[in-house]
Amino acid sequence: MSLPALLEGRLALPAFAAPMFIVSQPDLVIAQCRSGVVGSFPSLNARPSGTLEQWLIRLRQALTEKDAPFAVNLIVHRTNARLEEDLALCVKYQVPIVITSLGANPEVNAAVHSYGGIVFHDIINDEFAHKAVARGADGLVAVAAGAGGHAGTISPFALIQEIREWFAGPLALSGAIANGSAIAAARAMGADLAYIGSAFIATQEANAAETYKRMIVESAAKDIIYSNLFTGVHGNYLIPSLIAAGLDPQALASSEASKMHVMELGADTKAWRDIWGAGQGIGAVKEVVPAATLVARLQAEYKATLAALAQDPWA
Repeated sequence: MSLPALLEGRLALPAFAAPMFIVSQPDLVIAQCRSGVVGSFPSLNARPSGTLEQWLIRLRQALTEKDAPFAVNLIVHRTNARLEEDLALCVKYQVPIVITSLGANPEVNAAVHSYGGIVFHDIINDEFAHKAVARGADGLVAVAAGAGGHAGTISPFALIQEIREWFAGPLALSGAIANGSAIAAARAMGADLAYIGSAFIATQEANAAETYKRMIVESAAKDIIYSNLFTGVHGNYLIPSLIAAGLDPQALASSEASKMHVMELGADTKAWRDIWGAGQGIGAVKEVVPAATLVARLQAEYKATLAALAQDPWA
């Protein structure tokens, strides 16, 4: 297993905090990095025009070499009209880590490499992993079954095993990781880093509605549904948010063939605002806490798990 040099000695846990739509903004990212995990946010969260540059200036001023580095998520798909502009700002402010999604782009990778940054690329299967590395990605984020938001369907056991047959570089695992034992399991399977999203929604710094945070605390894996009706890409969503929006989860699951327009949910309901993503690991989240408190819990659980495994008679 391998970690990029820029992470050596700067992490309290082998973990990334995942970039989450709307939720991840500078207050949360700073708290995450100061707590010893890589904090990240999608560049598209920075609206209107000009906001991304303000955010990058703030992060550069607030964080030091003693903190974990931060990351910016770029949507590389051709539909992202801001890609060129946002990439130029990442280069200008030398964003340490860029996480690319929805398309592996050699030009983006080369731009990040030009100043010494590194690129992790989201993938949901081994085929996409090969393409990403061939096009210049330094590391991979294996998005397995159970991850919050856009997620794959492959078991993390199978996905990590297949990738590690040929890829020795930095590898993060995403999918239902919300406690320290799951971080230890990710490492045991061959991942270098855990990729944690949904647990950070229920933190004080998260830019999420209080109702959303409470829903994370009160829900479990049974409250998650997998659908492509809201963004056109399959993802995991909180069933209680669907019900609150006036949707029938049972009818939703059987309506995929209808190709319902992803945003036609009614005049008072917006998919991007009212349908809330979450991963299957949220049963481990019991309260809304500061991000530093969450990281401390994860660290204590991780160390306790490793200590218990050291006493395993099969070890």
